[in-house]
Amino acid sequence: MKEKDLHKFIKNALLEDIGDGDHTSIASVPNTAISKSQLIIKQKGIIAGIELAKIIFKVVDSNIEFNEIKKDGDKVYPNDIGFTVFGRSRSILMAERLVLNCMQNMSAIATKTSSLNKIISKTKCKILDTRKTTPLNRKIEKWAVRIGGGNNHRFGLFDMIMIKDNHIDCAGSIDNAINNTKKYLKKENRNLDIIVEARNISEVQEIIKHNGIKRILLDNFNYLDTKEAIKIIDGKCETESSGNINELTILKYAECGVNYISLGSLTNSKEVFDLSLKTIVN
Repeated sequence: MKEKDLHKFIKNALLEDIGDGDHTSIASVPNTAISKSQLIIKQKGIIAGIELAKIIFKVVDSNIEFNEIKKDGDKVYPNDIGFTVFGRSRSILMAERLVLNCMQNMSAIATKTSSLNKIISKTKCKILDTRKTTPLNRKIEKWAVRIGGGNNHRFGLFDMIMIKDNHIDCAGSIDNAINNTKKYLKKENRNLDIIVEARNISEVQEIIKHNGIKRILLDNFNYLDTKEAIKIIDGKCETESSGNINELTILKYAECGVNYISLGSLTNSKEVFDLSLKTIVN
């Protein structure tokens, strides 16, 4: 992630939360008050967002001291301490909610990704995320997938060609969609990988006739059809399974021999990871 993009995200998020001032803290806490707080971890999992939290606190107040106890990707357990911060109380209070919101989201994603990765660890298959992310939070959610041991799919509509069912239907056929794409890339002098989605074995057979396809996405295929598709493709391009795959089915799909499995559930159906930031009272 580019540093300027990260700082832009943080500043916009802080503006949304703080507005023209944290009036509760300003009203109730003296400007000179200094305190120390700690991140308390309340459940087992993979912690993510430590590095982001450090940056958030520094953006709010460059004088805050950040003591990292856990690192992104560490296994954590209830009552573990992730980090401590020391500095102006008002500054810590202003940063608190943004830090927690980001870390609870990121840790949930990293934990889920890690759990699914373990299930298929004995295969060569790799886990991918999707574009099913919270608007304007894609950078940190995909960051969390990497922390959990997963891999990032395309970031957006601009960095890869992905011809899906609606594109095929709008173009009139698979051949039209692929041929139009190749003409466009040549005309615009763009070097983008091409992925094409197949809805059935017949479409796999159509797609594989074309050269220059990076990957075929097997959408909502059952196990038998996935294995058949792998035989037809025969290593001519990469393969990816997607569609309603979960912890109960992911191993069977991985064992079919696909290179990748993409799951929207990594980022769009996660539970919040339980964390809290508490002031240390002497």
